[in-house]
Amino acid sequence: MPPPKDVVKIAIQMVGAIPQLIELQQTKPLAAVLKDVCDAWSLPNAEHYALQYADGRQTYITESDQEAERLYSGIQSKNVDVKTDSLKKLASLSQDVTFAQEFISRNGLKQIYSIVEEGNDTGEMLAHTLKAFTELMEHDFVSWENLSTVFIKKIMSFVNMNAVDASIQQLSLSILENMVPTSRLLFELVKKEVTLDRLLTHLQVTNAELQLKAMALLIALLLTATDAERRDMMDYLREKNIRQFIHKNIIHSSEPLGDEMAHYLYVLQSVSLNLCEHRMRTSMDPYSQEQRELLQSLRQTAFELESEAPAGNFSTERRRSLCAKEFRKLGFMNNSNPAEDLRRAPPGLLALDNMVYFSRNTPNAYSRFVLENSSREDKHECPFARSSIQLTLILCEILHVGEPCSETAQAFYPMFFGQDHFFEELFCICIQLVNKTWKEMRATQEDFDKVMQVVRDQITRTLALKPTSLELFKTRVNALNYSEILKLRQTERLHQEETLAVPVLELRERLKPELLELIRQQRLLHLCEGTLFRKISSRRRQDKLWYCRLSPNHKVLHYGDVEEGVESPPIESLTEKIPVADMKMLLVGKECPHTKEKSSGKQNKDVLELAFSIVHDVEEYCLNFVAPTRYEFCLWTDGLNVLLGKEMTSERTQTDLDVLLSMELKLRLLDLENISIPDTPPPIPKPPSNLNFCYDFSHAEQ
Repeated sequence: MPPPKDVVKIAIQMVGAIPQLIELQQTKPLAAVLKDVCDAWSLPNAEHYALQYADGRQTYITESDQEAERLYSGIQSKNVDVKTDSLKKLASLSQDVTFAQEFISRNGLKQIYSIVEEGNDTGEMLAHTLKAFTELMEHDFVSWENLSTVFIKKIMSFVNMNAVDASIQQLSLSILENMVPTSRLLFELVKKEVTLDRLLTHLQVTNAELQLKAMALLIALLLTATDAERRDMMDYLREKNIRQFIHKNIIHSSEPLGDEMAHYLYVLQSVSLNLCEHRMRTSMDPYSQEQRELLQSLRQTAFELESEAPAGNFSTERRRSLCAKEFRKLGFMNNSNPAEDLRRAPPGLLALDNMVYFSRNTPNAYSRFVLENSSREDKHECPFARSSIQLTLILCEILHVGEPCSETAQAFYPMFFGQDHFFEELFCICIQLVNKTWKEMRATQEDFDKVMQVVRDQITRTLALKPTSLELFKTRVNALNYSEILKLRQTERLHQEETLAVPVLELRERLKPELLELIRQQRLLHLCEGTLFRKISSRRRQDKLWYCRLSPNHKVLHYGDVEEGVESPPIESLTEKIPVADMKMLLVGKECPHTKEKSSGKQNKDVLELAFSIVHDVEEYCLNFVAPTRYEFCLWTDGLNVLLGKEMTSERTQTDLDVLLSMELKLRLLDLENISIPDTPPPIPKPPSNLNFCYDFSHAEQ
């Protein structure tokens, strides 16, 4: 019988004794197991011994052991070597929660405090001491607020010293980072003693680990600060060009960027962007003189030539009417009181800030945007103000402005650190993108939401490429035009429907011949129904009509003149005919004889796109057609190619084939909904070992 699941065999060894192999019953108390082991080696006082893992991290399997007592005594030794070795082992074993609890219960932290506070050593012994302290504090048995001011100041002095080992500074920075979020008092103490200048000095060293710890403390200070303190700190960092340094020396360093540093850069970006939150959530105050002046500056910058006329020449009503007209041209929905458009928060005053920044920093682009749309028809003009307000909201949502920082995210934008006024500069690029996309979509006012959705898509897709600069972002986002967005959406839809999976593509290829034959039959059926054509002379379009249709047996084309109002004449009334067997080739467009003689012009260009001819008989007579619509042109040229035994070449064929394939695939895959389709077929099982399973009739009764 197999042994019980709660019984395992383990090897136990001790220096100077023969190793034991015991069956450990996991439900048995650990004290009883230790007594059995000690009895086998004839050791008294089993309660003073502990089990320790021999492999990997040497953690203990007990709550009370002699090792904690030995190290507690060792770190108090007058012998420097013994003390250093004890601290080194303490730093290693303190990772184990059971050992840490045992050591702390012996008031071991007090001894560590004494070594730090009273000692002058800044070498190996201090490094082991700080490492042990850090590991012990990780278990949260002791509050950071219980630390003495002397101890804290000593730690901060290690950070501020110039001539001190880098490992000690790393550990000191790590201790302060853990300390800062625990209380307001500790935050203020660290912020006062460890200045931003000092942190920036550590941030600019070549030691990557020290650089990382300095960044960690900086982030801890920023996250713990109040809004006002955070704003002051970010302003100071901006003055010191911290973003440019990070962009050049950390993001584009020769060393790969680690996950921890990526997270800190994400947090720094998030904190910086969240400085916009106050303006984003503040509605416009129509009684604020400052805000009214900002709003009026938009109108004056755009229409400064028109505004040069002396105001005294107009009555108050006339001036109000002129201002309302100009605000309407600017794209405000409430042109008589444009402040109402900015009452919506978010985006609130942030939208006004962006518009003013765009008008002041790129005045030519601003004037071009406004004046270009002022000259369009009312329904086709792209409203600058309305677009700016919605775009600001979109950018806030994409960049998560006002949202708390994630504790694990690492998604930062490299170009953020290469540009001051990042949000505003990004807006300037994207508002011009709105105008470009509006024109590409030939949009009207009713299409506003659709255009902004496409712009959101363009921005999101480009940001996902992580461009390293705003210039690169601008190039890529402008290359991602409306037609490209449509292609990408179509491809993604097909992927979502699994129509691009390898087995589905194979099925698609197998279905093609069958569906192409269906299209051929439809084309021939349309030719049998016939079409009414107009006669074209070399001089001008005539009113004479003629009709052409294919015989039901697909062997003869019948045609002849018809009177106005006759829609589908019987085949017997069509006196002229061409046997299909006599048809030699099909000509289209410029190749047709009745288009070669035409002069240039829009009408003739339309005729050129719809013209086709049938060459027949030995003398190569031509029957010339001009289709009434592009749809009829496609169906007739396809049908005639089928009669000639050639492939159908019109764009309508591909469209119809795509529609039919899509419908047929969806029907075939209906039973596989929510089931993933593998790229490769499952393996064919091996044949059975005995294939002689056929019944032998030779022994059957006659």
